[in-house]
Amino acid sequence: MLKKVLVIIDIQNDITKNYKEIIDNINQSIDWAKENNIHVVYIRHENLSNGTRTFKPNTHGAELAPDLKIVSNNIFTKYKGNALSSEEFADFIEKNQIHDFYIAGADAAACVKSTCYNLCKANYRVSVLSDCITSYDKRKIDEMLCYYKNKGCEIISLSSLQNNN
Repeated sequence: MLKKVLVIIDIQNDITKNYKEIIDNINQSIDWAKENNIHVVYIRHENLSNGTRTFKPNTHGAELAPDLKIVSNNIFTKYKGNALSSEEFADFIEKNQIHDFYIAGADAAACVKSTCYNLCKANYRVSVLSDCITSYDKRKIDEMLCYYKNKGCEIISLSSLQNNN
């Protein structure tokens, strides 16, 4: 049987807008993953571009949010939107023979979108936890859920996931 992973994307101090509304669900998804022997991975964004104010390396803003439950040392840094651009994360996937991904995090219209697109493109099975994602512009979430589905992702709520196991 192929292994599974819950991927938490960019729940960092600089994501101050809207993540508080989903943090309880994300933490419950982490509990679900641990109870079901599923890897939990945290993806951190660091912005190396000059002139930007967010996700600067070695700053408080780039750290994982303090109310995010940390249950593993599987914390990987990316410098682009797509989590697969992190060589360490890609190595983790290969080493652990992971094929099924559950996605939670921010931003639904940016990093989550890019990661889901590229995971599907690489023929992985991707499930987006609809009540564990947010965006700077929450009006785009429904549009993004349709986008994910059209790209081949399964859309599932946390409660449905919990009830299926």
